[in-house]
Amino acid sequence: MPSTADRSGIEGQASEQPVDGASVADVTTTEDAPRRESSRLMYGISAGHGIKHFGQGAILILVPEIKASLALSDVAIGGMFAARDASMGLTNVPAGILTDMFRHRVPMLLAVSMSFVALGYLLIGMSSWYWLTVLALMILGTGTSLWHPPAFSELAIRYPERRGFAMAAHSTGAQVGNTTAPATIGLLLGGISYLGVEWSGLGWRLVAFLLVIPAALTVVVVLAKFKGRAKPDGEGVSLRSYFGATQKLLRNPSVLVMALLHAVRGAAHNSIQLFLVIYMADELDYSNLAIGVHVSLLTLAGIASTPVLGILSDKLGRRPVITFSFAAISFLVLAFLWADGGWMLSVTMVALGVFLFSIMPVIVAAAMDSTDRGSEGTSIAVLFAGGALIGAVAPIVAGVLNTQWNFDAVVIFVAAIAIVGTVLALVAPMGRSRSVGSATESP
Repeated sequence: MPSTADRSGIEGQASEQPVDGASVADVTTTEDAPRRESSRLMYGISAGHGIKHFGQGAILILVPEIKASLALSDVAIGGMFAARDASMGLTNVPAGILTDMFRHRVPMLLAVSMSFVALGYLLIGMSSWYWLTVLALMILGTGTSLWHPPAFSELAIRYPERRGFAMAAHSTGAQVGNTTAPATIGLLLGGISYLGVEWSGLGWRLVAFLLVIPAALTVVVVLAKFKGRAKPDGEGVSLRSYFGATQKLLRNPSVLVMALLHAVRGAAHNSIQLFLVIYMADELDYSNLAIGVHVSLLTLAGIASTPVLGILSDKLGRRPVITFSFAAISFLVLAFLWADGGWMLSVTMVALGVFLFSIMPVIVAAAMDSTDRGSEGTSIAVLFAGGALIGAVAPIVAGVLNTQWNFDAVVIFVAAIAIVGTVLALVAPMGRSRSVGSATESP
């Protein structure tokens, strides 16, 4: 190692030596290139997440048409989405294993994810049988779940200092997809009649076929552009090391409680969103376009609030943000008892969307704070698997409540779920990342 004097001499020579054809700005640009490349990776993954969620959100607007076409009951609809959620939960386990063991294969995992989404919508468009539709939704759910372990773990590894923001940026992409999908699909189904323009819209099967296109194009783009960029430090872990780390992870109370909180959020989200669509179609007699616009309002607020809550959780801690969000959800869901249409319904959906969607990445960040390096994919798998499997029961219960009573019963059910989440967030062990590579601690 050179001495202090040597270093000074070297520095002096460097400062005096002319730079041919280069300037300070050029040097700065060169130094900033890796940062720009890293940012492109974050936003590229987030954009893919948005397209995935466009497909995921579109199915909600197709529900009234599918229900009428196949003559399905509320319980049958709830069972269909419960099967989807169960497949999502089961898929997370192998997805997490593959992510942690084959880090260099992240682009391939993301491409397979979108391939399943494309196949799911192809089968939905072809189906005239309930059980084939159930299978199609399970394939769709498999595709949507395959995305999360590789994407979330990649971001957690790449951006340890800005983990809350990275999770939020990824989820903001989802919100863009969730927001644009309902209005777009509602327009395609309902058509338009404005200023002399008359268009009756498309059939729901044709719309399902059209949804194959963006998913298939994403597969092509991921394989062509993203391949080779998603290579975090290390090439993954051995099978022996993996199972050792997994055993430790499954004994981590912070991660397990975050999985439970994720399940509570998912149960509330799936139940209220699904039966809000049915309520607007059956009780309020809203058009497909009106339903799509209102569901977009629900998700639109999440676009702005998700990064804000992510940043707040980085600065203030995960617990206060998660606790307050669950409390707000319980209060705002109960507002649907009085918001029975018109502007009150619209305002309530916007307010609910502020917290319903943006709380998820904060829960993910809290789980990552307590996860050892090399187990990020499995941690995400545990989080989403537990959430999907436990949350899968909720739509069936909500369907029974909606059939036996009405939408008000669903509202009370969802509010009770959110209250459980509030209490759990108050007492749950929860780690917080202090700095890059720092240990986490639980209060």
